Formats: sequence, C-alpha cells, structure tokens
Amino acid sequence: MTAEPLKTRRILVFWMPLAGTWLMMAVEGPFLAAVIARLPDAAPNLAAYGVAFAFAIIVESPVIMLMSASTALVNNRDSYLVFRRFTIALSALMTGVMLIIVMPPVFDTLASWLNLPVAVASLTHQALILMLPWPGAIGYRRLLQGLLIRHDMTRRVAYGTVVRLVTMCATAFFAAWWLSISGALVGALALSVAVVAEALAVRRMSRRAIRALMDRKKTEGQRLTLSNVVKFYVPLALSSFMAMGVQPMVTFFMGQSRMALESLAVLPVLNGLTFLFRSLGLSFQDASIALLGDHMEHYRPLRNVACTLAIVTSVCLAVIAYSPLSFLWFYDVSGLSIGLTEFAIPPLQILVLLPALSVLLSFQRALLVNARTTKVITSATAIEVAGIAMVLWIAIHYFNAVGVMAAVTAIVLGRICANILLMPACWRATRDTP
Repeated sequence: MTAEPLKTRRILVFWMPLAGTWLMMAVEGPFLAAVIARLPDAAPNLAAYGVAFAFAIIVESPVIMLMSASTALVNNRDSYLVFRRFTIALSALMTGVMLIIVMPPVFDTLASWLNLPVAVASLTHQALILMLPWPGAIGYRRLLQGLLIRHDMTRRVAYGTVVRLVTMCATAFFAAWWLSISGALVGALALSVAVVAEALAVRRMSRRAIRALMDRKKTEGQRLTLSNVVKFYVPLALSSFMAMGVQPMVTFFMGQSRMALESLAVLPVLNGLTFLFRSLGLSFQDASIALLGDHMEHYRPLRNVACTLAIVTSVCLAVIAYSPLSFLWFYDVSGLSIGLTEFAIPPLQILVLLPALSVLLSFQRALLVNARTTKVITSATAIEVAGIAMVLWIAIHYFNAVGVMAAVTAIVLGRICANILLMPACWRATRDTP
C-alpha cells in the first residue's frame, strides 16, 4: 500500500466485499437452523447440530487465521511456496484429528464428558462424520483468499462465498425433502458440500494472483522460511483454537445446567443472529491488515471507520433485541416454538454489546499482526477463555443459573477482558504512527 492518504471511500470499497462474504457466511447458521427447526424432532436435532458444529469449529480453528497470515506474509514466489507447504501440512494434521474424534470409542468418551442425551449424541456423531472434509477444504481456501485480498481482488472472495451459499441452500433443500435423514445430518451435509465447492471456486479465481506471485522472485527484506511462519503463526493458531474452544466448553457447562436441552437448542440460533452483526467486525480485520501499510501510516482513518462500525453494529442488534423484532426473528424466521422463542429473547438482550466488542478485537488483532506481535494475542485469548470458564462455573454450580443465561453473560465479560488486555500492546504498536 502507498503512503497516500487513505480515504474512507477507499476503505469501504476494499472492505465491503469482505463484509459481504462474512454476512453471507453468517446467513448459514440461521438458515440451516430454520431448516432443521421445520423437520421432525426439532429440539434434539438443533441441539445435535449445535454440538457437531462446535466440534468441527474447534478442529478447524487452527486454520482460521491462515487468511490473515497469508495476507500479511505472502508477497513473492518463495513466500508463497513456503506458506503453501505450511498450509497443506496444517490442514492434513487437522483432518487427522477429526478422524480420531469420530472413532466410536473416542467420541463416546467425549459425549459422556459433555453429558449429552443418548439421542443427541448419536445424531452428533453422524453429523461429525459428514463434516470430515471441513479442515482441509477451509484451510486451502483461506490461503487462497489471503492472496486475493493482498492483490486487491476482494470481490472474488465474495464471489466464492456466493458459490458456497448457493451450494449450501441447494444441498439443504435436496437433503431435507428428498433424503430420509435427520435434521442435524441435513445441516452437516449442506455445510460440507458447500465448503468444498467454495474451495474449488476460489482456486480457479486465484490463478491470476498465483501467477503474479510466481513471477515475483526477488525478495524484499528478510526471506520467509518455514521456521519464520511457525513462529509467526503458532500464536495465532493457539488463539483461534482457544477461542473456538469456547463453544464446546459452553456446551459442556450447559449440559450440566438448569434447562439444559432448551439452552442447547436456542444457542445455535442466538449464535447465528449475533454472528450476522459480529461478522462485519471479523471482516474488518483482514481489510485492516491489508490497508494499514508497512509503517501503519493508515492507522487513523482505519481507526475512525472501526469506531463507527462498532457503534452501528451494536445499535442495530439492540433494535432487534429490545423490540418485537426479536419475536419475529426467533418465531417466524428461525422457526422456534413460542416457548423457545420466549426463552431466547433475554439472552439476546445481554449479547447486544458483543458486535462492538468484536469490532474492537478485530482491529486490535490487525494492528498486532501488522506489527508482527502475535504472542500477546494468545495471552488475551487465554484470559478471555479463562474468564468465560470461571463465570460459567460460578453461575451454574453456585447460583443454579439457566445455562444459556450463564453462557451469554460469561461470553460478554470474557470478551471485555480480552479487549482490555490488548490495549497496552496496541498503544505501543501505534504510538509512532503519523
């Protein structure tokens, strides 16, 4: 990026395709939850889908930051080849972990630890088997998406997500109405087919970016080696692993709580709705990494956009949470029963701060990735996860709280702790910015 002043319009034009990508991905959760809710035995299938998704997410978590790392590190032929080898090895490792988890003795032990009802455990196991392609397809795709972002091809990232969304919808409708399978399996099958289709589409659309990298043989500055990649990426992978581990951990605690089945049933729906707003912040992370500049010369305009985005996203979620729109969303759109709809509204009202906190966290991470200071990101995530676990334990075992209420309170408080911990490091990284 050049040192010319970065205008708000330029930021928005670059970021909006990425925001659209994350918004389309955010639609997946509510859409699949709505499909499952309209199929037989909705409550156990929603619960099983939520648990299976949580397992798949935590296994996938080490590859999540490949897009950010690819955007930051890959700038020539040598760095591309090194990072591609790293991506393939990491994706293969995570696929192996997924295979181990679905082995019956291992899964039965995990289901017992989570205190899952027998029917939910059986559906969860079958759904996880269908989600085996996840780690490999997502890891490879995120490597290529990072290349597209670095080469100012963010629209192609969005086009790939369109392929994913269309494929997911078509697969879900076909499986729901033509295959005799349970709702949880409909959701898992749709997600797996969709991520594979997206990976293939992104591979085709990234050919020009790859050719440009292969022609760029001269290195500038330090040559990227595998050891450099590992040193840079491991803290990011650990952060993602711990962050994604929150959902299974929350599932574990809710299984021991009051009104456990209802809590497990509504949590995927709550996550889906809040993700619609949090996704805007998540997409801003990679845009910020690409636009900050080598010396963070564009920090101030990006900071201003981040502040505006934080306010807008939380206010929009609050409008839904504290108005009749919440009933409309849960009952008419998501297909929950009246009882589950009324059960889901109070925790949603607690979650209204989360979109703003997510924008702040994404921008903080972008600053630290740009400064090549990734270890503190791991520390902040560890504090966040520990805080969530502590609040859940106290709320459920000492105050007999309803599971989902304890969960959302813990999630908000944990995120605040992470934001506070990252502030000094971000200040040090930006204090000399122009």
